[in-house]
Amino acid sequence: MSPYDPSAFPPFAVTVDLVVLTVRRHALCALVVRRGEPPYQGRWALPGGFVRAEEDLGAAAARELAEETGLCAHEPGTPALGNGAHLEQLATYGDPQRDPRMRVVSVAYLVLAPDLPAPRAGGDANSVRWATVEALLNQESAFGREDEQSAPLAFDHAQILGDGVERARSKIEYSSLATAFCPPEFTVGELRRVYEAVWGVALDPRNFHRKVTGTPGFLVPAGGTTTRQGGRPAQLFRAGGATLLNPPMLRPEV
Repeated sequence: MSPYDPSAFPPFAVTVDLVVLTVRRHALCALVVRRGEPPYQGRWALPGGFVRAEEDLGAAAARELAEETGLCAHEPGTPALGNGAHLEQLATYGDPQRDPRMRVVSVAYLVLAPDLPAPRAGGDANSVRWATVEALLNQESAFGREDEQSAPLAFDHAQILGDGVERARSKIEYSSLATAFCPPEFTVGELRRVYEAVWGVALDPRNFHRKVTGTPGFLVPAGGTTTRQGGRPAQLFRAGGATLLNPPMLRPEV
């Protein structure tokens, strides 16, 4: 083996960025934090931070999620407990100019959780909020509250957010990922509203019910009913052991 000289290679940092998605008031929303430190101080960004020397990437993502939002994360295939959230690796971003401080490579993670309350800020984030994905993606060059100067998301976070949203939209076509937006027990109508929020389209209730209940083990009766959505009592279900919809439920073209 030829000699290896670490000094022959320039140092660079590794960060994790989190695309945290939930459904609030029947709309797909993403978590953004206002940066409390340079660069881009005062701008909105995705939550995240630098990976510590002793951490692996998943641990860094879970730590940043807890520090900046108070949420816990679990890996795909592991049941969520309490305020747990689905966590999966999304993509890696390494443009040499993406961070003005130094060469920084970011590994992005997709985080999904049921309807969540207003999160708490922490770390270097002096405020944190949910914003609709529609507002963030369709007006990424002019995002801001009505009473503040508009500015794009910091770094390359608009691209990362768009990639995360597309991952969620495509995966719910064929997987059980949509149930990560639901509480442990939910109705078919509540699951349908998740699909409608993520895809941004209205779905036929009867066809949807037939498709999601037609895959054995995809939904399992929970043994009860609820009237929390109004109207007649609706049957409660839990996510079953089946992780794939067969046949897939393709996104309607809009």
